[in-house]
Amino acid sequence: MMWRHPLTLDTVREEKAIENLTRRLNDSFADIHTPEDIETAVAAARRQFDGDRVRDYVPILIERMARQELTPQPESHAGPPVGGTPTPAQQTAEPGSWRQRIPIALPAAVAGVLVLATVATVLVVRNGSDVQAQTGLITVSGVIGSEKLFDDPDVMAALAKHGFEVKIDTAGSREIATSVDLSKYDFAFPSSTVAAERILQPTAGRPAVSGKKYAVFSSPMAIATYQPIVGLLSATGIAKQVNGIWYFDVRRYVDLAKAGWRWTNIRGNTTYPVNKKILVTTTDPRTSNSAAMFLSIVSYVANHNNVVQSEADEKKVLPLVAPLFVNQGYTDSSSEGPFDDYLALGMGKSPMVNIYEAQFVDAAVHHKLKPGMVLMYPSPTIQSKHTLVSLNANGEKLGELLSTDTDLQELAARHGFRTADESQFANVVSQNRVPVAKEVIDVADTPTYDTLERLLDGVSKSYR
Repeated sequence: MMWRHPLTLDTVREEKAIENLTRRLNDSFADIHTPEDIETAVAAARRQFDGDRVRDYVPILIERMARQELTPQPESHAGPPVGGTPTPAQQTAEPGSWRQRIPIALPAAVAGVLVLATVATVLVVRNGSDVQAQTGLITVSGVIGSEKLFDDPDVMAALAKHGFEVKIDTAGSREIATSVDLSKYDFAFPSSTVAAERILQPTAGRPAVSGKKYAVFSSPMAIATYQPIVGLLSATGIAKQVNGIWYFDVRRYVDLAKAGWRWTNIRGNTTYPVNKKILVTTTDPRTSNSAAMFLSIVSYVANHNNVVQSEADEKKVLPLVAPLFVNQGYTDSSSEGPFDDYLALGMGKSPMVNIYEAQFVDAAVHHKLKPGMVLMYPSPTIQSKHTLVSLNANGEKLGELLSTDTDLQELAARHGFRTADESQFANVVSQNRVPVAKEVIDVADTPTYDTLERLLDGVSKSYR
């Protein structure tokens, strides 16, 4: 295995961020600066950070420095001096106007002051001092189910434009809703409305939380699998293709699992002759929202396509659905774990993995999918609404921004999420040729959070 320097990934991300900020600067200054001028300004700003090991804020600071250098400064006169000749700066303006073209080379004294101010800002960030006072950014902290969106340099830059710097910790959505100490955060961002509702309710050892909910974007639950597995599932009646999209019959799956079917029970199986039970790999339902969503799906089907509502319903479905989780053995607490295994290890470990559709689309956008990887939709499925819960005024501001800002919504679509503007997601999947369902129609409702909690507790007891 080839050893890779630990900064390799950060370097790639920084290069991408520099490319994107240069594009934004070209969009902003195309009428008064050439692309060469803009690249020179970016390069000059970037050189100030050569050899600097702390890179988190570098793209943001580079963009700020370049914008400051490229932005026309007000002149003491609107036009050339009366009875005189234009200044050198005015001579470089567009014909017929006196708009100033900013020289790229800064005077040494000005450059020195700018460099010192920037270095001071970076040092303050490193030392954990008052970031807002030095950078103008409001630091907002939160706990979320996945770090990928807020880890994107483009998202960081878009938030910085609005004066925000977001710091996050990660945990399973159900952990966020039940056991994480939320007192030290400005917001919580679980992967479903059910978990968000749970946060707003009092629990043992934690009072009720006062906050607002923001359904920022959504993603239907899906199954990541492989072409050979799809072929086998077709033979059992579990998988069916409609208009190029694969669907997974949950009713048929529950019946075969109840009968104890293994992959070797499938007649003519020469592609995956493994003596393992036919199970969808999930996360741990005791901690993770994606497993709770899969439990909602299978309990709905086990209850004859009705949402589980009563104690009698719970007692009826638990013996059917609990083995679907317990028989997997060890499971991860977050959906990132099994999906990363899916991408890296092939079908030998987990031939079917319960995921968010967004994970598959995000992997396609970032060229992580391999030939033969297939997306299936459970029939029925669940729409998981990723919901931010504000815990104070700063959390509210962030929730409003993520819900309404076009740039941030487009970036969310690039990470595979469906946003309020359907065209954003449609453009992403079209550009990257991801076979997804245009509309997800066969959608089950989730139980109330009280009922789902009892179902989850029932499954948890089955582990013991």
